[in-house]
Amino acid sequence: MSARSLLLFLLPCIGLSAADFYMVDDRPGLGRRFDGIGGLSGGGATSRLLINYDEPYRSQILDYLFKPNFGASLHILKVEIGGDAQTTDGTEPSHMHDENDENYFRGYEWWLMKEAKKRNPNIILIGLPWAFPGWVSQGSKWPYIFPNITAKYVVSWVIGAKQYHGLDINYIGIWNEKDYNVKYITVLRDTLDRAGLTGVGIIAADGNWDISEAMLIDPYLNDAVDIIGVHYPGTTTVKEALITGKALWSSEDYSTFNNNIGAGCWARILNQNYVNGRMTSTISWNLIASYYEDLSFGRDGLMTAEEPWSGNYVVESPIWITAHTTQFAQPGWTYLQTVGHLSYGGSYVTLTDGNGNLTIIIETMTHNHSECIRPSLPPYTVSPQKATFQLKGSFAALTVLQQWYSKLHFENKSNTLFQNITPIKVINGYFTLQLDVDEIYTITTVTTGQKGLYPGPPDPVSFPKKYFDDFNVSSPPFSEAPYFADQTGVFEYFRNLTDEGMHAYTLRQVVTQRPVTWANDADQTITVIGDHNWQNLTVSCDVYIETEKGGVFLAVRVDQGGESVKNARGVFFWVFANGTYKVTNDLAGQRVLAEGLSGTRVGVWHTLTLTVKGDFAFGMLNGYPLWKNAVVLRPQKGWAAIGTSSFEYAQFDNFMVDAD
Repeated sequence: MSARSLLLFLLPCIGLSAADFYMVDDRPGLGRRFDGIGGLSGGGATSRLLINYDEPYRSQILDYLFKPNFGASLHILKVEIGGDAQTTDGTEPSHMHDENDENYFRGYEWWLMKEAKKRNPNIILIGLPWAFPGWVSQGSKWPYIFPNITAKYVVSWVIGAKQYHGLDINYIGIWNEKDYNVKYITVLRDTLDRAGLTGVGIIAADGNWDISEAMLIDPYLNDAVDIIGVHYPGTTTVKEALITGKALWSSEDYSTFNNNIGAGCWARILNQNYVNGRMTSTISWNLIASYYEDLSFGRDGLMTAEEPWSGNYVVESPIWITAHTTQFAQPGWTYLQTVGHLSYGGSYVTLTDGNGNLTIIIETMTHNHSECIRPSLPPYTVSPQKATFQLKGSFAALTVLQQWYSKLHFENKSNTLFQNITPIKVINGYFTLQLDVDEIYTITTVTTGQKGLYPGPPDPVSFPKKYFDDFNVSSPPFSEAPYFADQTGVFEYFRNLTDEGMHAYTLRQVVTQRPVTWANDADQTITVIGDHNWQNLTVSCDVYIETEKGGVFLAVRVDQGGESVKNARGVFFWVFANGTYKVTNDLAGQRVLAEGLSGTRVGVWHTLTLTVKGDFAFGMLNGYPLWKNAVVLRPQKGWAAIGTSSFEYAQFDNFMVDAD
């Protein structure tokens, strides 16, 4: 009796049915090329706090994300091309605030790409705009109205990446989750080609699958687009996308709290995006939860690093779920045709490098909560089961396979994460696994996998109750002062050539035209800082109004940011160039608590001081009381903030917080 016949004869005796038998075989041919797993920094300002970590913690975090055979070992880094506008958790600065301005050192995405490349020289780099500076569309809300200008703006970012940072951008996108424009895509392709960037591919349209239908009837569009990228596809695709023959990517996915539920969702997505939808790359939004947790989508990301002042970070379970794929298959490997669902729930994928190496990834995740992904995956039952795999073709002679294992426990935190357990002996081409629910296995010929480890970081600590920054940085490598998180507008370090004394170095708001927005920006600019739980505190800041119709504010208890910043409440102390002041309970300036004359004027430094205790607030101008006993019933807590009354130049210095 043959080994296969003997196995089939014995299956009923050991409680298995023929449906529990899975073939791994390259003889029928191969499937699609595997393009890699990635993370997304941006959309927006989701890596904001990472740059402010001290060493060695910053490098440790970066190793967990990018270092091969260590942690997540990501193959792809996708970043936002900053557009000076709110794009989820903050604003990221443009390299061109206006058409005569070019600066390829603003922001932290350049730094992040270089750090990723330093760890993995083969990492794939992608840039995508969420917003555009207002000059690109000359005041229109539509960035495609002048496609040549917009294309030149985006291509300048690609050129700047290479010229100033030695970074080769592999792919560029269109406009995140907004309507695509066929004319613009073809113009962008032509502009890239004319600049000698024929190797830079275009991903479109970072939304739904609609563009695939248009590509089938427009050969010029079809030629211009290299990869069809969709967001949150729920693991399924459409026939039109498959017919194009283009690579299909889930170019943004996950968007889930990085707890066990998130890890389980991520495990399912990484397998089933290919099994169900033939998507060959999946990119996590976001890369790392390195922004204030009370902003939009707090603690989404593969890991958490939101306390640069303490050095604390948390290596969350999605890091190790990612490693099950990324450490054992590389871009350029190929899926086999023998992939699919397990009989009692779960899925498996098989990949090869074409040189005899084999990796099988198996997941049996059960949780299908509505918060899992956007849209949520359809629920189905997963049960304990046995699975027998038969290796055929190029893999028939294998006798031993490495085995990596994770188990998620949703009732407690006693997870088993990414353990290298006893190798599997393959007997006559067969091996059997006893699969429980909420598990992931990697069965592989690859022997280089590692679970990287550093000593534990410092314990978490709240933001300092006493904080001061005079912004005296003569050559800032990054635009934002530590811990300030711009929510509308851009606040940059500034060398004040008109003042060689106390205010030689300041923080300046520099966006003077409303951008082409992605989210619902406020009409004012604002940057927040500190602890969202702050209640009673005093803040002080020197302010300098630069425009005749301008105004600035100092604020406490700011309760909202991100996409809700327009509706932020708090205590806002405003002064204006026309010599007046007002105190409002909202950023929009509509809920007035007090107002009157201040004597403030343009071109003069003034010091604002704002104190809130319990339900009352009072303010001082230049050390003298200006108003007092404003009643503040809501909100009861929030960040400190500074900002301007419109998109205008203004400067800030000697910022101080006392939250005792």
